[in-house]
Amino acid sequence: MDETTAAAGVVVIGGGQAGIQAADSLRAAGYESPVTIVADEDALPYQRPPLSKDYLGQGPSPEPLPLRAGGFFVERRIDLRRGVAATAIDRTRRRVALSDGEHLEYDYLILATGASNRVLTCPGAELPGVRGLRTLEDAQALRGELETVGDVVVVGAGFIGLEFAAAARQRGVRVTVLEFGDRPMGRALTPAAGDWFAGAHRRNGVDLRLGEGIGSIAAGDDGRAAAVVSTTGRRYRADLVVVGIGVVPNTGLAADAGLEIDNGIVVDETLATSDPAILAVGDCANFPSARSGSRLRLESVQNATDQGRHASRTILEGTERYDDVPWFWSTQGAIRLQIAGVSAPGDTTSVVGDPGAGRFSVICHRDGRVSAVESVNSPADHLAARKLLSSGDGPSLQDVAAPGFSLKAFARNAANRTASTH
Repeated sequence: MDETTAAAGVVVIGGGQAGIQAADSLRAAGYESPVTIVADEDALPYQRPPLSKDYLGQGPSPEPLPLRAGGFFVERRIDLRRGVAATAIDRTRRRVALSDGEHLEYDYLILATGASNRVLTCPGAELPGVRGLRTLEDAQALRGELETVGDVVVVGAGFIGLEFAAAARQRGVRVTVLEFGDRPMGRALTPAAGDWFAGAHRRNGVDLRLGEGIGSIAAGDDGRAAAVVSTTGRRYRADLVVVGIGVVPNTGLAADAGLEIDNGIVVDETLATSDPAILAVGDCANFPSARSGSRLRLESVQNATDQGRHASRTILEGTERYDDVPWFWSTQGAIRLQIAGVSAPGDTTSVVGDPGAGRFSVICHRDGRVSAVESVNSPADHLAARKLLSSGDGPSLQDVAAPGFSLKAFARNAANRTASTH
C-alpha cells in the first residue's frame, strides 16, 4: 500500500477518557492545528465504568454511554480514526505508523494507551466460559452469559471482580469469589475498609474465599469451563469464570520507540516522557506525585480526565506541574465506595460514622497530615475530603478523635476560616 502523510499537529493514541479529554481540552483552549485521535475499537468512544455495573443489570440491553456525542468530533474538527491501531513511532521523523498503512506526522504525540487485563495462566484458562471484563465487547458477552448461568466463580476481589459479583447476585446467580490476599481490594483499601467489605459481600450471599487463589479450571463434557479447583484443592462449580486479577499498562508502543518504561510510561511532573515531544496520560503513565512523595500509576477516570486536561496545558503553556487530588469510586450493588487521596501501608487510620449502618469513612494520616479518606455511602464526607486534601487543611488525629467529629463540618469550618482571612 502506498504511504500517505497527513499534516502535523497533535496525534493522540487512545480513545479512552484520557485521550478524548486531551483532544477536547486542546480545542477548548483554542488550539488550531490538526488534532487526530487513533482509537483501535470500532465503537464510538464510550465510558468504561458502567460496563461492570449498570450494563450488567437486568432489563433491556442499554446502549454504551458515549464519552462525547458523535457530532462532537466533527464540530471540534477532531479527526477520529476508529478501528485502527498505531503500530510504530518514528521519533526522529515525528510520525506514527498505523495498521491501515497510513502515517501521521505530529508536532506533539499524546500516548493514552491505557491498560489491558492481566492474563490468567493456570491450566484451563483458555477454555470457553472464561472471560475478562474490560471492553464493551466483554460486557456484552458477560451480559448474555448471566441470562443462563447458575454458578459463577470470580477470580480476584478487586474493584472489577466485586462489582461483577454484586451485579451477578442482583440477578440471583450463585457467586464464589477467590482472592489470594487476606482481604478484598487489598491494594486500594485500608484493612478497616477491606474487612468491612468482606462482611458486606458475604451478607449479600457471595461466597468470598480469602487466602485462596485459583489452581486450575476444569472442562465439562461440552468443552466449556465447568469447575474451578483452588490452590487449597477445593473444587467449585462454575458455569462461568470471570477473571479480575488486575491490569498491566500498555507500554509496548512506547518501549519499541525507546521511551523510558517502569510500571508504565515514565513521565515528568508535566506529563512529558523522556522525549519532550511525546506525553503520556491516564492508566499507562507513571508520574511523580508530590502528594505521595513517590511515583504513581493510577487507574481512575478522574486521573485520566485530569491528566488529559493537563497534557493540553503542557503543550500550550509549558511547565506547570500536575498535582491534582486523586479520587476514585466503585459501586458494588447498594454500596457506594468513594476514595480521595492515596493511602499507604503504615498510615494511621480512624473510623468515623457508623459501620454497622453501612455509612462511615476511614481517615488516613501520614506524617501528621491526612493522606486519604475512604467513604462508604457517605458522599458528603467524600466531597469534604477532596476539598481538604486540595487545600492541605485537613483534621489532625486529635481533631478526629474528638466526640461528635464530622468531616463535613470540619471542611465547612475550614472554608469559613480561609474566607475570613481574605
